[in-house]
Amino acid sequence: MLGEAVMVLFYDIEGDDADHDDWHSHEHFAERLAVPGFLRAVRWVALDDGPRNLVTYDVTGTDVATSQPYLDRLNDPTPWTGAMMPRFRGMVRGFAEVLAGAGIGLGGEALVLRFTPEAGAEAALAARLEGLLPELVARRGLVTAHLLRPAAAPPMTREQALRGRDQVMPWLMLVTGYAAEALEGLAGELRAAAGVAGTAGRYRLHHMAAAG
Repeated sequence: MLGEAVMVLFYDIEGDDADHDDWHSHEHFAERLAVPGFLRAVRWVALDDGPRNLVTYDVTGTDVATSQPYLDRLNDPTPWTGAMMPRFRGMVRGFAEVLAGAGIGLGGEALVLRFTPEAGAEAALAARLEGLLPELVARRGLVTAHLLRPAAAPPMTREQALRGRDQVMPWLMLVTGYAAEALEGLAGELRAAAGVAGTAGRYRLHHMAAAG
């Protein structure tokens, strides 16, 4: 991760995915990366039955969620964005603090585990998961692993109103690598090691861009 926080979105699109990808790559990424605090934008596409789109934005901090330039952008959607927003389905969206990370770079294959810790057990679970990260990235085929803790939900904006209220962002573990086979079976291993239930998804890098 390039900053201290990340914005994460999981969602599907009603209708033509290619139309969404065209808008997302040629207009939306440029818009978001023009907002102060946004450092990198990455779109991942599902390899299994999870939400088709996973989008991550590396940001300087969770305060970007309530910054005036960001809110101004979301409250003034372009015509193309206005036409696209009602087609979003099952949106899970939020900002998260990068609690811990290990490794270097960004692999083209990813595994994401979404989970909710038991109340009162968050600190112990975070410590347990943080301890797993160096061992994960030492494996052949894996390059990075991050633990993300959700921040407060972003405020309602015109963009969100067009597509409907977003679902709350859970905790996340994001592991990336360059070999798909290195991620096989990893979801079950992480659940067992951390003692958590959760929803896992496999993704492949689709488009990445950086500010500037």
